[in-house]
Amino acid sequence: MTALIHATDLSVSHGGDLPVLNHVDFLIRPGEIVTVVGPNGSGKSTLVRALLGHVSLASGRVERAPGLRIGYVPQRVHIERAMPMTVRRFLSLPRRVGDAQAAAALERTGVPGLERRQITALSGGQFQRVLLARALLSDPQLLVLDEPTQGLDQPGIVAFYKLIEEVRAETGAAVLMVSHDLLVVMRASDRVVCLNGHVCCEGTPQAVSAAPAYRAMFGAESQGTLALYQHHHDHDHDHVAEGHHHGPACAHTH
Repeated sequence: MTALIHATDLSVSHGGDLPVLNHVDFLIRPGEIVTVVGPNGSGKSTLVRALLGHVSLASGRVERAPGLRIGYVPQRVHIERAMPMTVRRFLSLPRRVGDAQAAAALERTGVPGLERRQITALSGGQFQRVLLARALLSDPQLLVLDEPTQGLDQPGIVAFYKLIEEVRAETGAAVLMVSHDLLVVMRASDRVVCLNGHVCCEGTPQAVSAAPAYRAMFGAESQGTLALYQHHHDHDHDHVAEGHHHGPACAHTH
């Protein structure tokens, strides 16, 4: 199966002595949900930007499938509160879409009928679903979500990830997520990549949650992950790949 994005030996430096990403290999295939987890400053958002071609590489290469359609939900979207903007107008940025298309996208993401609502009047959960609706308008083969549930409460987080699984099931789009929501996101992922400047470990959620590198990285937060594990995998093939240590250790440094 041809990869949608395949990165090999990826290193990124922002001008300092230490690279932000060090010799990272990454692959995402059609229809997969892959989640990247790691502590603050581990290079998760930098990896996403590198995969999308938004930052220059110190070394390595990124290959994207020809004509790959990507729907992107960024970590932060700044909306000027003083400037009126309806949801309908927002959905037509940067590319104009028809009313029927816009209505269908809002319906698909569980927020129908919000077209005339001001963006600044939306709740956090509504705004995330509108962002997702906008990303789906390009009929993406790959959805990229960078910390999509920031600011949502626990029920909102669970509902959002359930929606992502539904979207994948209906559209067949692959999903690449960056997340802090360890216990919830494990349920929605086919594969998890633990990052801390380099790939510490990767594999199915069940395999990763038992990996020493994962437990060292997240400590007490990692407890209970298996109890919440609900995604169905063929456990005969569960395995975890421990990364090579090029750079900072995977455990938190205090």
